[in-house]
Amino acid sequence: MSPDAATLDPRTTLARPDLAEQALEGLVRADAYLAPRPMHAAVAVADIHADADPASERIDQIVFGEAFDVLDQRGDRLWGRARRDGLVGWISASALRPGTPLPTHRVASVAARLPLNALVAAGDLPAADLAPIGTFESDPVAVAERLLGVPHSLGARSSTATDCSGLVQQALYACGLAGPRYSDQQAELGRAVAREEARRGDLVVWLAEPGDHSWTGHSAFMLDADRVLHATGHHGAVVIETFAEADARYRADGFHVPVFRRLQA
Repeated sequence: MSPDAATLDPRTTLARPDLAEQALEGLVRADAYLAPRPMHAAVAVADIHADADPASERIDQIVFGEAFDVLDQRGDRLWGRARRDGLVGWISASALRPGTPLPTHRVASVAARLPLNALVAAGDLPAADLAPIGTFESDPVAVAERLLGVPHSLGARSSTATDCSGLVQQALYACGLAGPRYSDQQAELGRAVAREEARRGDLVVWLAEPGDHSWTGHSAFMLDADRVLHATGHHGAVVIETFAEADARYRADGFHVPVFRRLQA
């Protein structure tokens, strides 16, 4: 059954009043409907912004090899959707190349010339930095631990800089798991568990009240029953701290009571 317009998330729906992707005809109103044009990132990391102005809020990134489906262009700015996480926004045309070449490998090292989870062909990087497509890691927390010390930056989601939900997303991707972009989306992953049951690998999410920003809360991994691993602006990096310290800080800042989600059995 196709979703109706009321259930479509505007963050991931390629539609405006004047233009929408062809697949949405009959679901959303628009002046015109077009088929998206597939392109892919040809630079290590490319920023996606909320508006055509490159000075507008950065809401996401794509890394080398990831697909971006383009529906509109204004000068050097392209409007479309990042195919891997579904986010809609504006990106520089100079960061993209036409088509979506089929990758043979993903970047598995955090010390490679291209960021973790970049999509490449065999021979693009040393074999030691790569894993074949379809070969994944088993522990998202172990992946996130390799990113300790990476700078925190809002809207970033790579192994060179990341925000909280970007860290979670990249660790999940490396393990072949779904990795939505926002904390409120991540708070729906897996199944709920109680605080006293929380263990290594569980997600903890403090949801936030809506505001004049794109972020929707704060996401972290439970490192063990008493510590979290997360990217935080408070410390300016990916760090480990006690759950009690993080919880007190986010609750004091007006975030909701945290929810705990178990991703794997």
